[in-house]
Amino acid sequence: MTRFALTIEFDGRPFMGWQRQDHGPSVQQALEDAAHEVTGEDVLFHAAGRTDAGVHAQAMRAHCEVEKDFTPFRLMEAINARVRPNPVAVLDCEMVPDDWHARFSCVGRSYEYRIVNRRAPLTFEQGLAWRVIQPLDEAAMQEAANHLIGRHDFTTFRSAHCQADSPLRTLDRLEVRREDERVYVVAEARSFLHHQVRSMVGCLKLVGEGKWSPQDVADALAARERQALGFNAPPDGLYFTGAKYL
Repeated sequence: MTRFALTIEFDGRPFMGWQRQDHGPSVQQALEDAAHEVTGEDVLFHAAGRTDAGVHAQAMRAHCEVEKDFTPFRLMEAINARVRPNPVAVLDCEMVPDDWHARFSCVGRSYEYRIVNRRAPLTFEQGLAWRVIQPLDEAAMQEAANHLIGRHDFTTFRSAHCQADSPLRTLDRLEVRREDERVYVVAEARSFLHHQVRSMVGCLKLVGEGKWSPQDVADALAARERQALGFNAPPDGLYFTGAKYL
């Protein structure tokens, strides 16, 4: 049995999320079905993160085990050939030790949220970014984001369905930057709560529009209750961009 680590890119629009679901297609199912066609084995994929329905990935890390003799390149090419027409691609594949785990060996995860700040409707990026019509003040958004950096109780920014044992998380980075009509929010932490990034972005958007002050975000954090949340951003603009390993 050989363990392989894979780097995976996917468009989340057709899927119910990463994790296999009984009520709809998932990225995990698409990959496992393709791997079964390739190997004839029941191959299980484990990922660094479990993205929600409609969330995308540029560099999701995952691992699987295969009994048959495959080189990493051959396995990658074979899965890519059979996962089509699903919008999923294996970008890289390598052999790893048996104790390496895509989820439990991961010491850092990064996400990027993409906002297109314009009145005109989205064409090419429909479902791949969040269109916000009102002008956004990215400097005010960054001031608000600074209140969230560090170790906090993120109950306010946690889904009611979150299964994590504790709402405590350490947010290492929350950076807001503008490039012309696009506003990017980059978040980095060892791990995130369910909906945490989308919830933070939703509140930052309210600050950018002038509906909230940066202090309102600090107050929402301190409230430690979901009812204090201002807004939950849609999944369209969220991308899993990287996983860090020692």
